Order: sequence, then structure tokens, then C-alpha cells
Amino acid sequence: MRTILNVIWLVFAGIWLAMGYALAGVICCILIITIPFGIASFRIAAYALWPFGRTVVRDPDAGVFSLLGNIIWCVVAGIWLAIGHVVTSIPLFISIIGIPLGVANIKLIPVSLLPLGARIVDND
Repeated sequence: MRTILNVIWLVFAGIWLAMGYALAGVICCILIITIPFGIASFRIAAYALWPFGRTVVRDPDAGVFSLLGNIIWCVVAGIWLAIGHVVTSIPLFISIIGIPLGVANIKLIPVSLLPLGARIVDND
């Protein structure tokens, strides 16, 4: 069932979200100081491409730089990404077949708000 949902997700939302996060990662990697944000964007892009069967786990050893980076990320980009995920999940929730896709879109909000210090792991 996960594979079917991932394929439907890929067609309707995943490819566009992944391309957006990958573009943001490339832009962030241009400047040296924003490379950690670029790496986080690439991680989120991979997660946005194939979200079913994976989850986000917080790293307890993430230090103060991760906290500081998450605050900067949240102010600059995280809020807007979270709003975008909420707005794009509404039409998915309206359709019957899109309800699991809307849930997956909502599931991306925590990692889009606070990407540093988070790991994406398989559910198994």
C-alpha cells in the first residue's frame, strides 16, 4: 500500500515539492554560510519525493548551532513552507482519494519548520 500511495503522491505533489526543495538547496549551497540549510533542503527534497513509510526523528545530540540555525530557518523560510504545505493539503483533503496525501503533506510541516537536527528514517 505504501508503494501505491508513494506513486500517487509522486504524481500529484511529490515531484513539485522535491523540485522546489532541491532548487532551494542549490541556492543555499551557493553561499558558504548557508550550506547547512542547503543540505537540509536536499534531505527534505528526498523525503518529499517518497514520504510514505518514512518518518522524522529528532537527534538528541543536536547542539546549540542546530537550535540557532532552526530559528533562522524558521523565520526566513520555515513559516512560508509550512503555510504552503497547509494550503496545498486543503484541496487534497477535499477529495476522497487525496486524504492520505493531505496527511502526508501535513506530516512534512515539522521538518520544513525545523530541519536542522532532524533525521529521516524508515518506519521499519
